[in-house]
Amino acid sequence: MGTDHVPSPFVKLVKNKAFFKRYQTKYRRRREGKTDYYARKRLVTQAKNKYNSPKYRLVVRITNTDIVAQIVYSKITGDVVMSAAYAHELPKFGIPVGLTNWSAAYCTGLLIARRLLTQLNLADKYEGNQEIDGTYYEVEEVDDAPRPFQCFLDVGLRRTTTGSRVFGVLKGAVDGGLKIPHGENRFPGWDTTKKELDAETLRNYIFGQHVSEYMAELEEDDEDSYKRQFSRYIEKEIGPDDFEEMYEKAHEQIRADPVYVAKEHNYDDATMTKMKKYKMQARNLKQRVDRVKQKKAAWLAKRAADE
Repeated sequence: MGTDHVPSPFVKLVKNKAFFKRYQTKYRRRREGKTDYYARKRLVTQAKNKYNSPKYRLVVRITNTDIVAQIVYSKITGDVVMSAAYAHELPKFGIPVGLTNWSAAYCTGLLIARRLLTQLNLADKYEGNQEIDGTYYEVEEVDDAPRPFQCFLDVGLRRTTTGSRVFGVLKGAVDGGLKIPHGENRFPGWDTTKKELDAETLRNYIFGQHVSEYMAELEEDDEDSYKRQFSRYIEKEIGPDDFEEMYEKAHEQIRADPVYVAKEHNYDDATMTKMKKYKMQARNLKQRVDRVKQKKAAWLAKRAADE
């Protein structure tokens, strides 16, 4: 008797030879999920009629413990950072805690703007917004002076939701004197129904009043949670009524002296010896060959012992 033939179902081969021959590997930073190249192309590519003039970006990145703001332009060899400011510098300006909130983001943006303009000798010509009241501000060109420094906001992979801290950095940089094309519909206080910005709400965020109100409310309702969540504020003796004065003084200090001063590291001989002790010294060819021989001998000796 012959065996009955059972036909196998048709299965479409998706990843066939043609697929693999035409497959193109994505850029490394795309594979790692770090760079949005669709956005980067538009932020980096300069118009050809501007020849070799760079296209500047205000790069904002927010971590769990810090806020990073950099002025960057692109070259064939890679990105070049002109100036940088970090939220962990703010204790020097009188803000010891809350280094990742909206108010700290604003201060970081103000710091990067004043630092860059000081570096380019434009600080006296473009002082920015002196009256911080939450209204929309855009730097205007000054006669008989270089044009204002223009750059574009680079938020990376962060969602551009209304009230996001990246726009706190943007607002601080604009008030600091940089020209950054932007609207007001992503700032805190934007009313989607009326299509207008509540300047008072934005001002409260700039001066930390949203944190102050929550702090006062929590202190009244739940003292244990208050002591746990605001332990660092309590340690520094910062109360709900101290926020506005603290941020006003910080803005003044940032404008007065935004220049970064590098720390001097004067190590003694004992410290240098200790640092060298942990640093791997480069081996020459003879040492490397000898090291391989020692490893082989040790492995053979171990094997002989096991047998």
